[in-house]
Amino acid sequence: MSRKTNLMRLLESRRIPYETHEFSTDIRSAEDAAKVLGVPPCHVFKTLVVTRQRGCPLLVLIPGDRVLDLKRLARSIRGKRLRMATHKEAETLTGLEVGGISALRLVHKGFVVYADEAILSLPRVYVSAGHRGINLSLHPEDLLRVANARTVQATRAQESEPTV
Repeated sequence: MSRKTNLMRLLESRRIPYETHEFSTDIRSAEDAAKVLGVPPCHVFKTLVVTRQRGCPLLVLIPGDRVLDLKRLARSIRGKRLRMATHKEAETLTGLEVGGISALRLVHKGFVVYADEAILSLPRVYVSAGHRGINLSLHPEDLLRVANARTVQATRAQESEPTV
């Protein structure tokens, strides 16, 4: 690791074990990151920014092999009128680049954080360290605790492309 981030220092100060994984900053999807990391896409969690009509935006952690289901998320949190933030909105709201948005890096920034319940079935997850090209792997319970995240039903399977 060429540099230690404030997020890494935060985890260390709380005595939370993690591993650092670096890869090309050109990689921006969870699926591509999973290939480079040599893990199934369901272990790489992406952090999505969701806006709502009233209140601060949400951060939603979902597995790389799933898609966000806004209706399911809304039912789970008893919310209304949720929508995905555009890339520009997500970067403006978080101060981080898409591909490097991290719920852990945004601790104490006023975001409500949710994680898809699939996280509970995994022994280890990979999340952005707050910079493109750097992921951290850690135990899901540690991630949920530090990010003050609640688990919800928020995803559905990706629709496969039709075969010809």
